Amino acid sequence: MSEAARTEDSRSKEARSEDTRSEDYGELAAVGPYGVHPGHALITMVEPHPGHEYAYNRWYEDDHYYAGAMAMPWMYAGRRWVAPRELQLLRRPEKSAVAEPVTAGCYLSTYWVTEGRYDEHMKWTVGINERLNRDGRVYQDRTHVFTAFQDHEATVYRDGAAGPRDFHALDHPYQGLVLEVIDAESQRRRGELLEWLRARQLPGALAGSPAAMVTIFRPTPLPGDRMTYVKQVEGVDTRLTLLWFLQTDPRECWQEHFAGRAEAVAESGMGRVELLAPFIPTVPGTDTYVDQLR
Repeated sequence: MSEAARTEDSRSKEARSEDTRSEDYGELAAVGPYGVHPGHALITMVEPHPGHEYAYNRWYEDDHYYAGAMAMPWMYAGRRWVAPRELQLLRRPEKSAVAEPVTAGCYLSTYWVTEGRYDEHMKWTVGINERLNRDGRVYQDRTHVFTAFQDHEATVYRDGAAGPRDFHALDHPYQGLVLEVIDAESQRRRGELLEWLRARQLPGALAGSPAAMVTIFRPTPLPGDRMTYVKQVEGVDTRLTLLWFLQTDPRECWQEHFAGRAEAVAESGMGRVELLAPFIPTVPGTDTYVDQLR
């Protein structure tokens, strides 16, 4: 390589370094929390508009799952789930404060964020989504039914110390997931509801069931500079979000283990199940199940 070429290559590298601010990455990585605990989650249930199911699925899997989520700092695990029509019809209650109608939201995406890194991640996600929107890489023909960043409160395991931990949950090949949203009777009673679930109700519900664990989160408000198509989170003072990770298809255990969930919570006098929705994993890189959504 000639001296002129080497000089030009050096200038090009300097320009790229300046454009990406690559020198900042080492400094940022050297400080702050970097454990594996899922201290926070993004849980987002979305309904593609009729006629846009295939296009939405390909956009999300081929672009947004990576560029709009997994490529971001501190978001270290993710998984997509789908509810074919047969699963949508199992949802409860018929009148839901979360989904209207209760069958709305046939795709669910779940992501773990490193504990203590919520603020840093949010700055990045707002910035990248603004850029994606400007560049025409945001699919508009969809509705966010239930989208919220959430703080981890507890994980209850069926088998104690045996088996995968919650930080493995989005990578382990679980065969199904049930999203449960519970509203406490009041802000004051959410703590009581959490303790009742964690210490008393969930251990019994998990025993002998195909659910290996339940993670419990509470929603946090979205930032004021969020994308306009995502509505502000409701129930931040009263709501709990539960994710049940299943070792079988939810259709095989729904009647025995989930059909009575709403009644069990109501009988406690501390809250109301506002959504109980089963899902199965998507098959990445394919359109499997898209023809079964309607």
